[in-house]
Amino acid sequence: MNKILIANRGEIAVRIIRACKEMNIKTVAVYSEADKDSLHTRLADEAVCIGPAISAKSYLNVKNILEAANITGADSIHPGFGFLSENSDFAKICEESNIKFIGPSYKVIEMMGNKANSKEMMKKAGIPVVPGSDGSIKTLAECIKVAEKIGYPIMLKASSGGGGKGIRVVEREEELEENFKLVKQEARASFSDDEIYLEKYIKNPRHIEVQILADEYGNSVYLGERDCTIQRRHQKILEETPSPIIENKLRTKLGETALKTVKVAGYSNAGTIEFLVDENKDFYFMEMNTRIQVEHPITEENTGIDLIKEQIRIAAGEKLRYRQNKIENRGHSIECRINAENPNKNFRPSPGKITGLNLPGGNGIRIDTAIYEGYVIPPYYDSMIAKIIAHGANRNEAIAKMKRALEELVIEGIDTNVDYLLSIITNLNFIRGNYDTSFIEKNL
Repeated sequence: MNKILIANRGEIAVRIIRACKEMNIKTVAVYSEADKDSLHTRLADEAVCIGPAISAKSYLNVKNILEAANITGADSIHPGFGFLSENSDFAKICEESNIKFIGPSYKVIEMMGNKANSKEMMKKAGIPVVPGSDGSIKTLAECIKVAEKIGYPIMLKASSGGGGKGIRVVEREEELEENFKLVKQEARASFSDDEIYLEKYIKNPRHIEVQILADEYGNSVYLGERDCTIQRRHQKILEETPSPIIENKLRTKLGETALKTVKVAGYSNAGTIEFLVDENKDFYFMEMNTRIQVEHPITEENTGIDLIKEQIRIAAGEKLRYRQNKIENRGHSIECRINAENPNKNFRPSPGKITGLNLPGGNGIRIDTAIYEGYVIPPYYDSMIAKIIAHGANRNEAIAKMKRALEELVIEGIDTNVDYLLSIITNLNFIRGNYDTSFIEKNL
């Protein structure tokens, strides 16, 4: 690979550009009119404007992105996360255009992107899944029938869902019809696909995901688990690795199940297998994310493996350089997502100009961001503006480092969720590792 176009923006675009620079690979940034002063456009070797601010006409504009690749001579595209990263049509067009898509094949993205179908496929392969519908649900009558069979509460979920969108919990039958319509509407609006499925709602589980790497020759490894349980409205806020509740025996079982999933799917590149773990430590396959995750840095800090570089090497046809018995996880890492929002005003987005900035540093602190003093945060995109990653010899040290880093962080001119994050990591239940998906609701 000689030149990679990054079909994304913000901190993940900066992260990919930096990895490419270290590998002596040229980079092309694409940007919307609202992002002309963004950091990723300054760091890349070339930058091409691909349309106006609205995502549909820029970062989701396949035609313009491919034209940018052609005019700059890019031979590959890294999609980052979000936007086109799990769009099988985009991956297919890249392949047909003789441009390498840095990720799995379009066939695998299509297969695993439909959550209902992938769940059914795993079930047939003997991988434990949450009880629910066999594939997608077409009618309300069918929905009622399945709900009666598995019992309430249930979850209605968009088959093409992601990012916490298109999900509703239904406690009783009287609420089913309204939520059935709402989820279909949300699915259509968010994913241009109103297909939904149903599964049993497991109350207060842990949300555990396993990072995997797989090459095109059938070799694969798992790199430990991440605990992504601290969520607000199905959106992750804070992640840590290893999970405080996972012991070695269960960790091995989760990892081996993740690798079985990789084999069933015929997967290659970096990916994540997501599980729900209940209070009895029983686990269930939930979905597979066919891309790099927002929270990938904590795995990098614990293993010393650069996941972006590995993505590029695998896409370039190289064999995996690691074997399972050589993978080591050292210490403990925590990631906090810094968002431009006001938690005191129902998390209202807070775009605007950053008039003052002090980013924390010191031993064990990593900052992934694209902001700088004077930068104007546009109102058109996701509110996440930075990630703080703290690594310590153990969990208590990682928590202490994160607390110190959050207290050092200064972002003036906009509202952020920094105080909200401090209230989480200083909460006694969090410090004790005593939390589940109801943590925010119960404690904040």
